[in-house]
Amino acid sequence: MKKTKILLVAALAAVLASCGGGKSGGKPNFGDNEYAVRTVQGQDANLQTTYPASIKGVQDVEIRPKVSGFITKLCVKEGQSVKAGQLLFVIDNVTYAAAVRQAKASVNAAKAQLNTATLTYNNSQKLFKNNVIGSYELQSTKNAMESAAAQLAQAEAAYISAKQNLNFCFVTSPANGVVGDLPYRVGALVSASSQQPLTTVSNNSTMQVYFSMTEKDLLEMSKTQGGVHAAVENYPAVKLQLADGSIYEHPGKVATVSGVIDPTTGTVSMRADFPNPEHVLKSGASGSIVVPHVASSAVIIPQDAVVQVQDKYFVYVVGKDNKVKYTPVTVNPQNDGKNYIITSGLSVGDRFVVNGVSSLQDGMDIKPLTEAQYAEKLKKTEELGEAQGDLGKLKKAFGK
Repeated sequence: MKKTKILLVAALAAVLASCGGGKSGGKPNFGDNEYAVRTVQGQDANLQTTYPASIKGVQDVEIRPKVSGFITKLCVKEGQSVKAGQLLFVIDNVTYAAAVRQAKASVNAAKAQLNTATLTYNNSQKLFKNNVIGSYELQSTKNAMESAAAQLAQAEAAYISAKQNLNFCFVTSPANGVVGDLPYRVGALVSASSQQPLTTVSNNSTMQVYFSMTEKDLLEMSKTQGGVHAAVENYPAVKLQLADGSIYEHPGKVATVSGVIDPTTGTVSMRADFPNPEHVLKSGASGSIVVPHVASSAVIIPQDAVVQVQDKYFVYVVGKDNKVKYTPVTVNPQNDGKNYIITSGLSVGDRFVVNGVSSLQDGMDIKPLTEAQYAEKLKKTEELGEAQGDLGKLKKAFGK
């Protein structure tokens, strides 16, 4: 039994020996400073730029009363969808209804007076033809008839005004949309001078999202597209990032660009329109406009190959003599969490160390490996680690 134990341990030790040794210094020991090296190649990169944005409905209408009175009925709820002409509020209309009846009575009285004055004038014309009355009497009756006609017109205007005031007691929606806050309830006294509107109706079938672009970005866009109007026409579809970080499912289209640059911020206001069939977007909300664009011949390297020291970035560039150089680079602040886009410090054709950069030093000699060779050696090293673990278990099992 003892002889069997020794044979098993010896066999496992031979397997470990064939795998080439163990790990050293936190980096797999492949031999004489062997590191994976990659040659920089230009490639297209999908980038995106974000701009803070505010969301508004196509039409945000403040609903204000035109007459004074107590609210007697609320016909809608907050957040309810309404149609143009739909009744929203009812204001106490007893006084205004009485004014309509009084104005109607005044119209009837004025009509009667006009009829009487007209009969008198017609009769005076006959008398004048028969030389019974003179021209003075005839003109007086004519003036009385014209005065009665003016009084009728005045009474009819007052009647129309009274009817309008009565209609104003029934507050309706001027457009299709969604009802906002309702600060006033039944019994509240409102008037045209009230500070707060009765509510706001927002037409949110399409949402207008406003954002600001820097003057530099606008100039670059104008130059590449041959003018601002052409740039707006050819602008790519934009996305909207909501406050919770999610991307709105419907893309938007840039519709307008302001012709004036804000001198205090150096930015120009732009507007993108987004469809809102599910009414997910609300007027007054905030978000970010995401503008996609493609960078051609971009230098893209893994983030594992980059050493970050505070706000500076470095890579180890491999020279012709296989010595590494600690090289500063500039990275694009936008990344996918796995790779960096290098804007300066590396060029197409340069070689850089991909893995194990934490164990390198400036000017160090290395033996370059392809990434495939590095992966193969790493696999063997992992197998070695597993074998060492098995050896430990066997030693423990056999009391060694």
